[in-house]
Amino acid sequence: MLSTSRIVHSDPDILGGTPVFIGTRVPIKILLDYLEAGDSLNEFLDHFPSVSRQQAIAVLELAKSMIIFNDLAVRSHH
Repeated sequence: MLSTSRIVHSDPDILGGTPVFIGTRVPIKILLDYLEAGDSLNEFLDHFPSVSRQQAIAVLELAKSMIIFNDLAVRSHH
C-alpha cells in the first residue's frame, strides 16, 4: 500500500486545505460521496480522469485500515 503522503495532499492554498488526491484538485471526499450514493468506482474515475485507479484504491485501502485500526484500539480499551 502507498504511504499516506503519496496518496493524500492537504495544502491551505489548494481548496482551503481540503484533503485531495495528490497531484490533483479532486477532494478525497468526492470519491466517498460517489460510493455512498451507489455510484461505481469506474463512474468516479470517468468523471475525474486526473485520479488514477491506483490512487482511488489506495485511498479506500487507507480508509479501511484506519477503520480496522480504530476498531482494534476501541476493543483493546474495553
